[in-house]
Amino acid sequence: MKRFALTVLFFLLFAFSPVYSQTPDFETTKALAEQGDAAAQNWIGVMYDYGDGVPENDAEAVKWYQMAAEQGDSYGQSNLGHMYDYGKGIPENNAEAVNWFTLSANQGNMYGQYNLGRLYALGEGVAENDVEAARLYQLATDQGLADAQNNLGNLYASGEGVAENDAEAARLYKLAADQGLALGQYNLGSLYADGEGVPENDAEAVRLYQLAADQGYADAQYSLGYMYENGEGVPENDAEAVRYYQLAADQQISDAQNNLGNMYANGEGVPENDVEAIRLYQLAADQGNFYGQYNLGRIYANGEGVPENNVEAIKWYKLSADQGYASAQYNLGVMYDDGEGVAENDAEAAKLYQLAADQGDASAQYNLGVLYETGSGVTENDAEALKLFQLSAAQKDADAQSYIAYMNENGTGMPVNAVEAVKWYQLAAAQGNVYAQKNLARLYDTGTGVPENDLQAYVWYSVAAAQGDKDAKTSKDTVAAKLTAEQITKGQDLATRCFNSSYQDCM
Repeated sequence: MKRFALTVLFFLLFAFSPVYSQTPDFETTKALAEQGDAAAQNWIGVMYDYGDGVPENDAEAVKWYQMAAEQGDSYGQSNLGHMYDYGKGIPENNAEAVNWFTLSANQGNMYGQYNLGRLYALGEGVAENDVEAARLYQLATDQGLADAQNNLGNLYASGEGVAENDAEAARLYKLAADQGLALGQYNLGSLYADGEGVPENDAEAVRLYQLAADQGYADAQYSLGYMYENGEGVPENDAEAVRYYQLAADQQISDAQNNLGNMYANGEGVPENDVEAIRLYQLAADQGNFYGQYNLGRIYANGEGVPENNVEAIKWYKLSADQGYASAQYNLGVMYDDGEGVAENDAEAAKLYQLAADQGDASAQYNLGVLYETGSGVTENDAEALKLFQLSAAQKDADAQSYIAYMNENGTGMPVNAVEAVKWYQLAAAQGNVYAQKNLARLYDTGTGVPENDLQAYVWYSVAAAQGDKDAKTSKDTVAAKLTAEQITKGQDLATRCFNSSYQDCM
């Protein structure tokens, strides 16, 4: 399973602003607030906001923030902006949030600067402006605010509002990570995992993911599970992978739900359990996760843990394919090609194969090549078929290699070239392709493109026959009539050696 969510950029929701080094006593602070002390009014707001020493009460928080803000207290202004931003204790009003954050930021308050920058980045309450967001984040970064350091790192990583610069992103993430910010730890870990802005270092990525995961950060838990599953930066450990995937899945991370489903489906790190796998795939699919949708489609198509249901398979493959997932596009194409769960439609199959083929899917390239070679659903075009077979064959697709051999042998879309045919049949035969093994034997038998060699013909017919090809068995017996008993014994030994070596030692 490839890594999917490692370089996603995150924005913290808000940062509230303390004035004192620790939360003051409520009654003492309230007395000061009632006397008009703006800092105390802000702190009473904070206490009501977070239920610190008093029952949580958003409306009361707003009242006290408002008092502090109207006296020009920059912290009260930032916190009042937050309440408007999220509709806490007051109707949501992004424009009003911008107003209060601006007043706070203009006094040099790093929380106001950060939050105003966030709204410019999101285009909420103000026109989206990444340049202005970067400027405001920089002001807060210069004052050491970890949230701003992280978000400014995001802008450098994505090249939004500033020139893309992964090294600068890494520097900023490190500043945030060193302050214990989980998002900074996670994002820096992602750069180490991908070798962007820093030398690739999976062990360092794991260390940073662990720090963030220990704070309950779900995406870090997912990524840590991935590293354990694939043995990247840590020894492979399916049980640990399951543990971290579960933590992330419980926080509704759809990739974690899907991957945990894979672990249950394959019995890796947990007892095999198709029912639990399906439940997890469903959770992921219901969140729009195209891997989960694809896996549900596959399960219904194959009847794994559920009754086979091609109509249901089509539904889930289509949802995944519509999001651009090549494997789903290919499988959906196969169902249209074969008329399974849907009316047979070669044109629709060709369209879907093309989408997957354009993403480099070898099987889709091969199947689309067959449609072009046969003129099914597309205009017959041997040159296009050959191009697609070559793309697929370059990825070691044995069917494509065998088809190229066939085209060379028969002069389809090219001059006859028996020598090339032998080469391609050999490549496919070495991967266990029965059709290629049988045809390679035939070329040895007839001396086409290669010196006639009855012994090699016998070996390859024997290997193909061992895989159940009846024509190969008949041809093997015919060739055997031309061999001595000693040659037959040698051929049998060679065939056994060829079969046991996965077709690599056959001469």
